[in-house]
Amino acid sequence: MRFLILLAFVITPLTGWAQDRSATIQDVVESHILPGFTRLASASTALSQAAQADCAASSEGLRGAFNEAFDAWIGVSHLRFGPTETGNRAFALAFWPDPRSAAPKALSAMIESEDPVVESADAFQTVSIAARGFYALEFLLYDPQISALGSGAYRCALIRAVAADVDNTAQAILTDWQDHYAALLISPENSDVYRSEEEVLQELFKALTTGLQFTADTRLGRPLGTFDQPRPARAEARRAGRSLRHVQLSLIALRDLAQRLASISPEASATLDAAFGQSLDLTERLDDPVFAGVADPQGRLRVEALQQSIGRIREIAATDLGPALGVAAGFNALDGD
Repeated sequence: MRFLILLAFVITPLTGWAQDRSATIQDVVESHILPGFTRLASASTALSQAAQADCAASSEGLRGAFNEAFDAWIGVSHLRFGPTETGNRAFALAFWPDPRSAAPKALSAMIESEDPVVESADAFQTVSIAARGFYALEFLLYDPQISALGSGAYRCALIRAVAADVDNTAQAILTDWQDHYAALLISPENSDVYRSEEEVLQELFKALTTGLQFTADTRLGRPLGTFDQPRPARAEARRAGRSLRHVQLSLIALRDLAQRLASISPEASATLDAAFGQSLDLTERLDDPVFAGVADPQGRLRVEALQQSIGRIREIAATDLGPALGVAAGFNALDGD
């Protein structure tokens, strides 16, 4: 009898833990992932429609639709697994960093030769990945040299082709999530991708920690450069004035993912939320939309403080959230860069 009571005591917490894991995964999929990609697909359609309506680089309607769709991408850009990996879709939407300036070179070559590939959506998927996606559109809409090259008619056709390609890619990602990939995460026992809920949680936790690392090391680290040689011209999407905005949007999205994962641990949830709040407060006080201030000692210190605060979030995730989930950060594509 005593053995049965002890056995029941042991099994009950484990059963509750399994239920918590299942509920956590379902919540992340249904309330974080699917809504995010739905917003991206909707905003990308609006972008393509805006390009069809007015393809002028200076068009307020087109630029507004571009920024809305870009916002939506940043909100899911940390989810670099599954449907976004298929066919290099994530890179087709967002080829950055671009250390060799491949995007302006590819776009310039297409404009100067008036490459007829813009006439077919299928053919356009074969062009250099540097000439596709949001960063290519940023050059076409905001770069004074690219937006003045060649004929206006061809630039118009190219803008429309890139916008339509963004829309097609976003729709394909959403369709894959809706049709099968969401179910693979929620019921991993029925898939050959994940063998257990632990593996699903590992994937989601890695998305969180890698997203934080990319924002700290790349979105902030690239323009910071070194103290002797700051690199403000390397800031992400600086032509469109979006560099700081990307950091803010990424933190907001990652905070949502972190809180949903941390629902399993109130202690980790509170600590993480406070750390995210501190980082977002720093972004609000920075008042440096393209990180031009990294060339100034005082401005640099503020950006470094923000970078360090994001590093602190990663530490909390590793020491508090990971153990609560029963996972570790593991290897990611940024390791060793």
